[in-house]
Amino acid sequence: MQRTPLYDEHEKIGGKVVDFNGWALPVQFSGIVKEHLHTRSAASLFDCSHMGEYSIKGVEAIQKFSDLIISDLTKVPIGRCRYGAILDESAGILDDLITFRMAEDEIYVVTNAGPIESVTKQICDDNDGAVHVSYETAKIDIQGPKSRDHLLGLGFEAATELKYFNATWTEWEGHKILLARTGYTGELGYELFMDNELAPEVWNRILECEGVEPAGLGARDTIRTEVCYGLSGQDFNTEISPLEAAMEPFIAWDTEFIGKEKLERIREKDEYAVLVPIVTKSRRAPRHDFEVFHGENKVGVVTSGTFGPSVEHGVGLARIDREFSKLGTQLTAGPKGLEIAITEVPVYTQGTCRIKI
Repeated sequence: MQRTPLYDEHEKIGGKVVDFNGWALPVQFSGIVKEHLHTRSAASLFDCSHMGEYSIKGVEAIQKFSDLIISDLTKVPIGRCRYGAILDESAGILDDLITFRMAEDEIYVVTNAGPIESVTKQICDDNDGAVHVSYETAKIDIQGPKSRDHLLGLGFEAATELKYFNATWTEWEGHKILLARTGYTGELGYELFMDNELAPEVWNRILECEGVEPAGLGARDTIRTEVCYGLSGQDFNTEISPLEAAMEPFIAWDTEFIGKEKLERIREKDEYAVLVPIVTKSRRAPRHDFEVFHGENKVGVVTSGTFGPSVEHGVGLARIDREFSKLGTQLTAGPKGLEIAITEVPVYTQGTCRIKI
């Protein structure tokens, strides 16, 4: 397994390390539910250094990258971030990603760890202005309603007025760091990108703040499921199109991108299933790969499912035939006929990510 620059720090404080897409990462420290609730109420620290990062500079290089993805970068102002995805020729999703517009001629792209080889080939082949910087970059996330207070207390002044889904280069104690107000929790939170060598110092300095606790992959998964954020490789993959993955609002149909022709045919045929949030009436949770039924007829499959500590019932995502995907539809899932219902996004509605500061 590959190790992040923070591997030794996790071992020192008793993190339970597991294999995640070939990376040795902590699944939990004090317990998944405890870490989940602490993130919702205070602030938690996550090691996300396994993720992919790319620096793309030059107008031509940015245009080449833009031609790969479903979103339109031409109208993204400096400092803003844009969600999107990169497809294959069959309109299957190689990965979802976020693009940060750092300057007129500079963007920074963040992807997932699982498909990094195929994504790197797509982004960097035939594009001299695109540089893969994942293995020299550490990524630390502080997430929770108290996260801004802690960063300001440590001298990260750029967090003072940073808006949701914005990013900026900043300097902290003589070191260059990219600070973004994004995340995977639905809470106010920040992502910090830095050189590997700096990561242990930043991690420990933040962790020394009173009220900050470390959190692992387990809480990250339950948190993201409560706010209906899809997971690359699980809720969508190369067998699934953006139309089937609830990504239609992010598709710029008036631009060109890989897989567009096939995606247009899927849209015209209009027979695709859709990804929708589901809930149970109890603490019982739907589970990944549970088949979903309407009566005796199979109408879909659960792609993610867990108990939601903040809502105290089962939550998940399922890909359902559109005929049965309407809000409030009652269905069953799994071998024991677990009762589920289609609900609204997000399931957990008290998140602080969009709070104005």
